[in-house]
Amino acid sequence: MNPTIELLNAHRSIRKFTSEPVDQATVETLIKAGQAAATSSFIQACTVIQVSQGEKRNALAEMAGNQAYVAEAPLFLVFCADMKRHQLACSMHEAEMQSGYTEQFLTASLDCALFAQNITVAAESLGLGSVYIGGLRNRIADVAELLELPELVYPVFGLCLGKPDQNPEVKPRLPLSVVLKQDRYDDSQDEAVIRDYDETVREYYRTRTGGNKEMSWSEQISGMLVKEARPHMLPFLQSRGFIKR
Repeated sequence: MNPTIELLNAHRSIRKFTSEPVDQATVETLIKAGQAAATSSFIQACTVIQVSQGEKRNALAEMAGNQAYVAEAPLFLVFCADMKRHQLACSMHEAEMQSGYTEQFLTASLDCALFAQNITVAAESLGLGSVYIGGLRNRIADVAELLELPELVYPVFGLCLGKPDQNPEVKPRLPLSVVLKQDRYDDSQDEAVIRDYDETVREYYRTRTGGNKEMSWSEQISGMLVKEARPHMLPFLQSRGFIKR
């Protein structure tokens, strides 16, 4: 163990923040840390939109499913997969960009995830807390319109940041044997291991909620995955110039 690994292992989602602002110099430091993340073929396909508190932030909170902390967090960032600047780079050299490939969608989206995770770790090293907001994809077309996103740009997720005003426990992750395989994919023991893990998660929820919630990991996942998962995403992405081939 070292301080970096200890910091990573101590990650919690924070949904309550103090009113202390995050100064712009810190914001720019965090963005630079995000830029230092790995990027596929140097594509650098992430654009971040910092949204100030006010009407636009309130609208995003409503679009994300009425998540109050989106409106209340001192800092809110929207991470956008952005292939528009690459179109510009091609035009600068009188080259016609071949767009719409699924691979481009994947690399741009992964760039955003790597960029954002660097920011999260950097923020936590400064004593800040964070929570990702995938709920922006509930009404992704409205979010894109609100932020005036052009074709070849789409909002992947948001991120709330600020000084924590709560101290939740670390949520237990799956046992290593389920996620780390040797030489081949062998899941022959996974069900037994997950059943034991289910009890760990059930106890975590029981403790966190004072007995108001008792749910295992497999119950949570099975309840989620029997429902449609934002079926509007594919036509929206295709309308923005992604996943056409």
